[in-house]
Amino acid sequence: MKTLLSIWCRATGWLVSATSHTISLALPLLAGTVAFEVFSRYVLDRPTLWAYDVSLFLFGYIGALCGAHAQLKKSHINVDIVYLAVSQRWKNAFDLLANTLGGFFLLVIASKGWEKAVEAMEFGYTRQSEWAPSISHFWIMVTAAAVLFLLQLSADMIRDAWQLVTGEPLLSEEEQQ
Repeated sequence: MKTLLSIWCRATGWLVSATSHTISLALPLLAGTVAFEVFSRYVLDRPTLWAYDVSLFLFGYIGALCGAHAQLKKSHINVDIVYLAVSQRWKNAFDLLANTLGGFFLLVIASKGWEKAVEAMEFGYTRQSEWAPSISHFWIMVTAAAVLFLLQLSADMIRDAWQLVTGEPLLSEEEQQ
C-alpha cells in the first residue's frame, strides 16, 4: 500500500512540476506581447486590437496553472504563529482540514469552469472587446488548472494522512522535493 501511495504522490508532483515549468515558458511571450503593445501604442501611435486580450489570457494561464506548483512547494500563505508552534501531527491535521476546504472550493471551480466552457463553445461566446476572441479555451484552462490543483491536494492529503496515522513520513525528504 505504501508503495502505491508513494507512486501516486511522486507522479502527481512530477505532473505538476512539468505543467508549471512548461507554462512558465509563456512568460517571455507575455512580456513580448506587452512590450510590443507599448511600442505600437507610444512609438508608432497605432495600438493593437489583440495585445490586451492575449496578455490577459497568457497571464491567466500562467497564474492559474502554476497554483498547483505553489501548493507542491508549500508556498501558499500559512498562519505561522500557530502552525510553527504545534507538533508535526497537529500540522498534518491542520493541513488535512485546510486541503479538504480548498478541495471543496476547487471542485466547485472545476465544475463551474467546465459548465462555462461547454456554454462558451455551444453559444460561441467571445470576450467583449474590439478583437472579440473566443473564451472557451480560457474556461477549459480554468477547469484543467482546478483539476491539476486537486490532484496535488490529493497527494498532499495522502502524505498528511499517512504521517498522521503512522507517525512517519510517506516520502523521504529527497522524494518530497
